[in-house]
Amino acid sequence: MESTLVTLSNGLVIAGLLILVGALFPLRKLIDQLAPGPIRKKWYFQSGLIFGFILGYLVYAIYFWRSANIIVPFVFFFGAAYVWLTITLSLQTATDVRRFMELEQENITDPLIGIYNRRYMDKRLEEEFKRAKRYQQPLSLLLIDIDFFKKVNDTYGHPFGDLVLRHWGGLILSVVRASDIVARYGGDEILVITPSTPPIAAFALAERIRQHIEMHKFILSNDPKLKFVQFTVSIGVASLSPEHDQVGELLKVADQALYRAKSKGRNCVIAGDEVLEPVIL
Repeated sequence: MESTLVTLSNGLVIAGLLILVGALFPLRKLIDQLAPGPIRKKWYFQSGLIFGFILGYLVYAIYFWRSANIIVPFVFFFGAAYVWLTITLSLQTATDVRRFMELEQENITDPLIGIYNRRYMDKRLEEEFKRAKRYQQPLSLLLIDIDFFKKVNDTYGHPFGDLVLRHWGGLILSVVRASDIVARYGGDEILVITPSTPPIAAFALAERIRQHIEMHKFILSNDPKLKFVQFTVSIGVASLSPEHDQVGELLKVADQALYRAKSKGRNCVIAGDEVLEPVIL
């Protein structure tokens, strides 16, 4: 009977030790998924505790290897199982949350340009419009269109045109603020929603974007001696005013300003709400 208890006691200690060692692997995966910060540091501290437990198990095994007392080994075993289960569930939760965030990001991102899509733009624009009206805050829109983009596609091909669109979104993102919302409005048009931005500041931002894009060069080959392509954009700026009761009215002002910019020769920024005849593009 005593030998059976000794065997059981030793087996529980060994099993607990192996479970703790096994818990280090999902813990490592969990830490790799976490961003640097306080939470990640706490899980590093958890790693140190597990190593301490492993050392404790080894010390107990050395001094009480032939002990018939199974109470402590039972506590060791179930304690190790609890640690392993907690870490495994935490890893699964972190993985599921990360997968959900990736799916959510894919659902609101335009796959070609890498900025927000039209669905997300409509949602955020409605939210920002209502917030600005409620709290009487400024709100401005920048509607941006590549000049003669059809000519780019016809001359260099649609693959190069897609490359231009992808870089175009990145160029705009590099100029706007973190609080601004950049979304694909349709085709080769991008809408920038600028919360808490008065007309003068919105116009200045649009001009910075226009200049930044105009100075950018797209190399057609890996050989720098070969020709490159530069393109320009036209931008229409609209700012919220008391007479705007619907978000569509503000969008219409931006669209009319963009048409006006194109009618004046393109590669310029126009702000205003004048009613204009459509320009043949």
